[in-house]
Amino acid sequence: MPRTQRNDNFIDKTFTVMADIILKVLPTSKNAKEAFAYYRDGMSAQADGEYAEALANYEEALRLEEDAYDRSYILYNIGLIHTSNGEHERALEKYQQALELNPRMPQALNNVAVIYHYLGEQAQEAGNTELADSQFDQAADYWDRAIRLAPNNYIEAQNWLKTTGRAKVDAFF
Repeated sequence: MPRTQRNDNFIDKTFTVMADIILKVLPTSKNAKEAFAYYRDGMSAQADGEYAEALANYEEALRLEEDAYDRSYILYNIGLIHTSNGEHERALEKYQQALELNPRMPQALNNVAVIYHYLGEQAQEAGNTELADSQFDQAADYWDRAIRLAPNNYIEAQNWLKTTGRAKVDAFF
């Protein structure tokens, strides 16, 4: 039974009904409709912490989805799962793939920055200041890009950039 048929709360049921109606009336291909159904099931599984099920649904959605913009969000969600599992290299790979398809995705830029910042902290704790500085510089670059796209977001990152001297003068409004 598809996950969307198991939703037991009013909001999930309402969303599912509305999504199904929209899918029926939109002039899209069968593959696009199927991809969306897998994506929706993946989001539901991910929200429930069922990461293996979510990944399986996202992989199927990726197989079916042809639209680059939609594929970028599938890849982004796969990156979220890998991040949650502590699989930073795999997460970075998925976020990069998402950004290749959709470079104007500030949430992916932010998540890449968060991972580089975390890796910088790890390197710093291990006493490798050269690697830490490199990781922090990469984090700064990605946060700068994210903030340029969404200047009212990522306030903590903006403060970190300013306090560490990594802020570019023209980056903030």
